[in-house]
Amino acid sequence: MTAYIVDIGLEVHVELATQTKMFCGCKVVDTTCTEPNTAVCPICSGMPGALPVTNKKAVEYGIKAALALNCKVAQQSIFARKNYFYPDLPKGYQISQYEYPLAQNGHIEIETSQGKRTIRIRRVHLEEDTGKLTHFSKEGKSYSLVDLNRCGVPLLEIVTEPDMHSTEEVLAYSHSLRTLMRYLEITTGDMEKGAMRFEANISLHPANSSILGTRVEIKNLNSFHSMERAITYQIKQQKKLLEEDKTISQETLGWDKTCGVTISQRSKEEAHDYRYFPDPDLVPTVIDKAWIEEIKNSLPELPDAKKERFITKYSIPIYDAEVLTASKEYADFFEETFTYINSPKSISNWIMSEVLRIVNEKGCSIYKAGISPEQLADIIKLIKNGKISGKIGKQLFQEILGSDKKVEEIIKEKGLIQISDSSELEQIISDVIQKHPLEVERYRNGEKKLTGFLVGQVMKATKGKANPKMVNQLISKCLG
Repeated sequence: MTAYIVDIGLEVHVELATQTKMFCGCKVVDTTCTEPNTAVCPICSGMPGALPVTNKKAVEYGIKAALALNCKVAQQSIFARKNYFYPDLPKGYQISQYEYPLAQNGHIEIETSQGKRTIRIRRVHLEEDTGKLTHFSKEGKSYSLVDLNRCGVPLLEIVTEPDMHSTEEVLAYSHSLRTLMRYLEITTGDMEKGAMRFEANISLHPANSSILGTRVEIKNLNSFHSMERAITYQIKQQKKLLEEDKTISQETLGWDKTCGVTISQRSKEEAHDYRYFPDPDLVPTVIDKAWIEEIKNSLPELPDAKKERFITKYSIPIYDAEVLTASKEYADFFEETFTYINSPKSISNWIMSEVLRIVNEKGCSIYKAGISPEQLADIIKLIKNGKISGKIGKQLFQEILGSDKKVEEIIKEKGLIQISDSSELEQIISDVIQKHPLEVERYRNGEKKLTGFLVGQVMKATKGKANPKMVNQLISKCLG
């Protein structure tokens, strides 16, 4: 049986977080909660005679992304008209870049189970988004409504070479790219709202050949889960066709997530099908070297560099560093907490277990979870100083969520201070011993594992407020 190699390239559309659209002054709005067709003007709605003007902030964001992707930024790029007809494209063409893109020839490093891989970036270019179609079916009739609020929103398209050979590599690249774009603060990266959309080009070729096979493109994959399922399905389909000596057609596919299958939409277009030509209404975008250097110097510390610094500076495990640097906000929260208490591993443990649990439950940012870095540091300090137990710490964590009170205030209000008075603990232990004579007898006969049971009874009697270390010592002392 012939062995096949999978070749996958991605085209990723990143919605840039500018205030206004790519070629006009219309405000960029959340299309999921804005009245349709209200954020439009003659330019983005394609009225005759309206003249576009390039959004400088969108160009700046594009350069930021290109530099972070190790691309060479062109000192001159040209916008072109990509001609095709669709109801969500009012002008009958989309303003994009073709022969002279913003940047080319970059790369990004990804981590996989097989080690590090380098994925080459072919090009990075700017373009405008299209409108949005909503399809309805009522009383046996089907129709569609168009909303042009999204028309003209700045997009950055990032195109890779076919360097990925498995869904694992595709997901590693996609996650890394999304994290990078969010670190740069040029996009929300909110896939549910279409801020990042993926298109996958997939082909298979025999392992004993270097010639790439016929590729198909899967459009508009708006979640990592859908992308993984769609690519996996298409790989199986192509492999089956090749093994049956059948021809693979170059075509554009859609993904039906309900049925779990790819669906043919049309034959795959080539560049000439779009009749690209320079947009006569837009002058070439000329980028000064000094501006590129200025943007380069303004780039934040990027995820890989931050992860390495966290491992070195804070001596935390690689896994912890990966979780904490997966989001710029997580990393900032960790470092801000560290300014209040020098205990990086404890901070990491609390963020990964308790704080991120709340973040996931609420679906919110870490700074809106309900606890500040200072409050978290105060809880950790109290545990380390022996004033409260770890169990009380978790109770205190729940009590403080959403409160602007000091940790010490809540401890006093709720009576959560740890009992560390030996005479008080000895009396409680004495009561526990009297109530459990059989367990005490077994303990004295050598079943030392019953220490845990007796400690548990003391903690129960004190509602978790007893100092567990002292309780262990005092039980050993009382029972010889």
